[in-house]
Amino acid sequence: MALTPDDVVTKQFQHVRFKDGFDPDEVDDFLDEIVVEWRKTIEENEQLKAKLAQYEAGGAPAAAPAPVVEAPAAAAPTAEPVAGGAAASAGIIELAQRLHDEHVAEGRAQRDQLISDAQAQATAIVSEAEARGRDEIAKLERERAVLENRITELRNFERDYRSQLRSYIEGKLRDLETTATSSGSTPVSAIGL
Repeated sequence: MALTPDDVVTKQFQHVRFKDGFDPDEVDDFLDEIVVEWRKTIEENEQLKAKLAQYEAGGAPAAAPAPVVEAPAAAAPTAEPVAGGAAASAGIIELAQRLHDEHVAEGRAQRDQLISDAQAQATAIVSEAEARGRDEIAKLERERAVLENRITELRNFERDYRSQLRSYIEGKLRDLETTATSSGSTPVSAIGL
């Protein structure tokens, strides 16, 4: 397939269901086509440069097969074979160089856009993770404060309960001793209980 800059500009990829972006396989296939065409263009450019250098040096062109490149109508051969051939070669080289430069510029622009998008996405992911982390820490701090208050309440309850229990037991012991002395029995403290 002959790939033109317009093909690159107008290429439409299918959207994939259930996720954002394009079908990676389709994008990879298209990029592979671009690479093949660029390599052809670079090879043709090098061959044409070699031919031009041979023409300018006055030598005969090498017996290498001539690449098929569509030249603009203005670069068509004229009546003079040598001058027309040189003009055609120059036109083809110019076209090849222009296509090469366009492809390189488009590739760089796409690379820069992809890098920019990736950096923006990374920044968004980091910001979201930091926000979630802060929210989780705040939630845990609130839970910790509630638990510390509950622990303090339980300690106070334990202290009060022990105090009340001690007072109650001591009161019952006094009552028991008082009851025992009033009835004439030996007090419990004397028995050793």
